Amino acid sequence: MFGLKKEESKPIYEYDLEKELKDDKKQKILLDKAEKNVLEIKTLLRQGSDQQEFEKLGILLHGYSALLKTLSNVISKK
Repeated sequence: MFGLKKEESKPIYEYDLEKELKDDKKQKILLDKAEKNVLEIKTLLRQGSDQQEFEKLGILLHGYSALLKTLSNVISKK
């Protein structure tokens, strides 16, 4: 009304991951793969290792956790 309607803007650039997440099958595959990797990392952390390896695995675990959170947000918006 009166030109005040809020229009949705198209993104300037769309990442490959964003394009892939539009496909439900790819979402499921990526989610399953990330969950599998999280379980593997947790198993390795429980087994114990040297300090440097432990830190690297912790960083990987945080990255996969962020990915899972992002994926769950994208899936829940649909």
